[in-house]
Amino acid sequence: MNNRLTLKSIPSIVFLAAAVLLMAGCDLVPLHMRVQPRYEPLDPSAMWADGMSARPIPANTIPRGHWGEIKIDPIYYTGKITETGYVQQMPITVNRATLQRGQERFNIFCSPCHGRVGDGQGMIVQRGLKKPPSFHDPRLVDSPDGYFFDVMANGFGVMYGYASRINPDDRWAIVAYIRALQYSQNVHLDSLPADVRQQIESQLQ
Repeated sequence: MNNRLTLKSIPSIVFLAAAVLLMAGCDLVPLHMRVQPRYEPLDPSAMWADGMSARPIPANTIPRGHWGEIKIDPIYYTGKITETGYVQQMPITVNRATLQRGQERFNIFCSPCHGRVGDGQGMIVQRGLKKPPSFHDPRLVDSPDGYFFDVMANGFGVMYGYASRINPDDRWAIVAYIRALQYSQNVHLDSLPADVRQQIESQLQ
């Protein structure tokens, strides 16, 4: 009886042993399969004729997805006309929808530091962090539109870049809203419609 039980157990034992060997197989080779060879950026490679590990984009392929847009308009995607020269005016059509979108994005991403009205008195500043300049400062009022776009994308001073968080469409919408904020604080009464001017003048009396 014991011999028959032992003989019946042999296939199970063999299967178990094989499974253990298979599971350990990756650790039996000199280079573990779980540790794959890789290249650091710009490392050379003898595999390719040009000696480069980084491969060029295949011909006739088109990047897709939000961060893979074809940047055929460098002004729109950089806010610059040269390496150091900024676009003077936004390359978009500004309408009510643009300003509403810009206001929404501004309140989310910018107002914690810059404040809801762009005066640099955001909640983060009230908590003790460094105060950013007011958008109503004459220097920024006179700055080109592309400057704001570039700072949003790449950061400036203690402000880090938001290129990975705010897409180009929304960056330009925020620029438009910043201009609206500046205009709201620097508009001359004479330039307003008569009914609006009368309403404001009545409130000042």
